[in-house]
Amino acid sequence: MFRFFLLAFISLLLATPSLKAQNDLPKATLPQIEVRPPKEAVPSENSVSDAEETVPPKTVRPPEQSLPQTSVANRASTMQGSRFSFPNLTDLQFGQPSRPFGENSGILRSEKSLFDTSAAGSIRSRQEIAERQATDMLHALQNEVGVLMQSTAAGQASPFVRGLTGQQVLILVDGIRLNNSVTRRGPNQYFNTIDPGMVDRIEVLRGQGSVLWGSDAIGGAINVVTRGPDTHYGVKHGDYSSGEFTQYYNTSNSSPYSRLNVEGWMGNVGVFVGGSYADVNNLDTGWDQFPNGQGGRQPGTNFQQWAGDIKFKYLLDEGQMLTFSLQHFQQDNLPRSDRFPGYPGDLNNSNSLGGARFFDPQQRDLAYIRYQALDPLAGIDALTVTASYNRQRENQTRGIPTTRFQEIDVETLGLQAVAVKDLDWAGKWTSGFDWYYDDVDSPFGGTASGPIVPDDAWYQRIGAFCSWDVALTERLNMVTGIRYENINTAGTPVVEGTPTFINPNYHDWVSQIGLVYEIDPDIHLVGSISEGFRAPNLDDLMALNPNVLQEGSSVPSLGLRPERSINYELGIKTAFDRLRTQTFVFYTDLRDNIVSIDTAVPNTFGSANQDSFVQGVETSGEYLLDDGWSLYGNFWYTYGINRVTNSPLSRVPPTQGILGFRWRERHLRSYFEVYTWMVRRQDRLEQVRDITDERIPIGGTPGYATLNMRVGRSYGDYDQHRVSLSLENITDKNYLVHGSGVFGTGATARLGYRLTY
Repeated sequence: MFRFFLLAFISLLLATPSLKAQNDLPKATLPQIEVRPPKEAVPSENSVSDAEETVPPKTVRPPEQSLPQTSVANRASTMQGSRFSFPNLTDLQFGQPSRPFGENSGILRSEKSLFDTSAAGSIRSRQEIAERQATDMLHALQNEVGVLMQSTAAGQASPFVRGLTGQQVLILVDGIRLNNSVTRRGPNQYFNTIDPGMVDRIEVLRGQGSVLWGSDAIGGAINVVTRGPDTHYGVKHGDYSSGEFTQYYNTSNSSPYSRLNVEGWMGNVGVFVGGSYADVNNLDTGWDQFPNGQGGRQPGTNFQQWAGDIKFKYLLDEGQMLTFSLQHFQQDNLPRSDRFPGYPGDLNNSNSLGGARFFDPQQRDLAYIRYQALDPLAGIDALTVTASYNRQRENQTRGIPTTRFQEIDVETLGLQAVAVKDLDWAGKWTSGFDWYYDDVDSPFGGTASGPIVPDDAWYQRIGAFCSWDVALTERLNMVTGIRYENINTAGTPVVEGTPTFINPNYHDWVSQIGLVYEIDPDIHLVGSISEGFRAPNLDDLMALNPNVLQEGSSVPSLGLRPERSINYELGIKTAFDRLRTQTFVFYTDLRDNIVSIDTAVPNTFGSANQDSFVQGVETSGEYLLDDGWSLYGNFWYTYGINRVTNSPLSRVPPTQGILGFRWRERHLRSYFEVYTWMVRRQDRLEQVRDITDERIPIGGTPGYATLNMRVGRSYGDYDQHRVSLSLENITDKNYLVHGSGVFGTGATARLGYRLTY
């Protein structure tokens, strides 16, 4: 904390003359969305002529006049001029892209471009998710710089951000916490309980997030923004209606995925409704010799899933809007692939019938109501208030036939409010609070030894934050913030056979500061220092879980202290006409990191606080060639050490990157790309968990490289039809993502068709 306030004070001293000089400037307005099209952009009714050598940045201001009720065909024609095949970093906006209700949204609680922020972040757009033909969130976010997508079982996904995952990475859906008090340490399945067909974009923040979002965001935060009726179009252009049907088919597991969406506006009411179904069969892995000459279909990788969602928007007037959303996702009969008979990488006796485990069902439900207003009160320019209900339920069965089950059902109530005030020359002030309360039901039956987490345990967190974004000089911008968080919990875990009631309390202050220096209009030097905080949750403190490594059990650990971190990072961002890049180096000091340790009882382990650190480098970019062609790629390296044992941290991802060559038609009607994914061998293993983990081959996970291709084309009036094809792992390489219980797909064709009407 002292370092933070000292750095902020020095920055203010340096900025004082500049702030005084700006005192006479006219009042600043909330940020406008700017589009910087490439030089090759075709003219439209709202753009300058192609005769000019350089197309200047242009603020998109849609015409104010209302249009008659329209179909998607007319709507597509009207909006076509704003679509460009090569978005600049200045075009990629954190926050809702649809005006006018985007001032305090997004993972940065602000509508700010990727180029203008000090954060190491990225945005995976709906267009990119569609080009990947993603049927789950693993494929939707795969190959993002600094993010490893691990899968313990088919249908499950856990994002590793800067080498950390599980409870140390905060996942949000529309700004509402997906993490709860029973989220397990290490890889878990919950990120895949989101249907990619309802996703508008995925915002990734690496190395920070605790100040804005609270506990858990030590490795970073991921915000999944879901689709809804187009607020911008509905408000400015009048009524419309449209629909979309998407069908994918994956040859590697003979799985169809179907999704139907309908959306529209009528008057001041908008609605978006969608639903999907997937039937996944056993996965065809490659045929190379790995690790013991086995290949072909991997057993225990089949399951079914359903999803449905609805979102209403109601305009109270031009400056107020209500949003109501319901989401449901369910997977049935989903095996844990690394505990299924015949698992090719099995290193112990879990391939017996008694070792088979299923999630039946794995369920997530989310309901929320959100109020957004512009200028609601004196002293507030924008206000967002959200009340939410989240339910996550999983029923674990074991054996063939089923011999026992253990169920965890967590209901979470949430309330949060965020307000923004423009302070003229003194910048912008954002503040808010959030409250979440978890209630745990943990029934059990059959021959189960007991609940994993004590029944009727509860967990409450409340926090408040403020953030200040200010221009210190004409070239230097600062964002600084602080949060206080208080956490209470209670439950009765069984410790050495004796029920023991505990009621701990945790609290802390965290802060951050980030600077952006404009070396050149197209080059920004950025840096930040961010503190993180994560209180032990119910899984850390109270879990008695027999479903972990090697038929062992985790046991309660009652004396844990909160994890704290300080993340230091320095980066450079470029946004030239043809070259867009981001490069970061980082060092994260993990104090009281919660890690697994062996106990005195054989085949059991608990948890302890041990200091650690993670460091690394990340770079990504794209170079634009001529006629829609470009070269792109990323590279990232992560290194983590436990300071107490001097051992590598568990499951740290191997060095990896992608390199690709692609073409996109300037209005995105057609695209083609070919790329390779290259991963180095990972033999730096933690000496307790990694070397006994059946998901990690003896000696480490071999490196690999895959060759992949994607192509798609739209045709018909107003691009109503789109066909697409993806070829993955063309050389049929048998590979394993480090720590996964599912092998990578063998040579695979993904076929896609989309109808827009």
